[in-house]
Amino acid sequence: MANKRFILLVDDSKFLRRANEMALTKAGYGVLSAADGEEGLRVARENVPDLVVLDMMLPKMPGPQLLEALKKDPKTAHIPVVVLSSLPQKNEEKLKNDGAVAYFEKSALGVDNSSNALVRAIDDVLRSSKAAAGAGGMRR
Repeated sequence: MANKRFILLVDDSKFLRRANEMALTKAGYGVLSAADGEEGLRVARENVPDLVVLDMMLPKMPGPQLLEALKKDPKTAHIPVVVLSSLPQKNEEKLKNDGAVAYFEKSALGVDNSSNALVRAIDDVLRSSKAAAGAGGMRR
């Protein structure tokens, strides 16, 4: 499946990572995951996913620092980043200025809807960035 899109989930909550991983897999995506910011940066650089779902409160390297590192690295700068955080949405504008393409509060998504809102957002972001990604995608 050469056309499969890969999503990197970076979240220290094992429960949310698993729930989102199941929803994204069910939607047809390949999923990579990382439990902290340093691991997230390493996985992104090694695998160059089509999109990153990033928590803001992470051990080892906080989300804002990881977002900055991804956007400064020419290898990963083109990757759309969707922020998924328990922080209030008042941070949304700053995060978008820093390079995030979308922002979701974890509490607004709710696990009971199987992360459908997140999957729809990822579908939309990837659809709108498809032309820009062109020859992009995951490299092993």
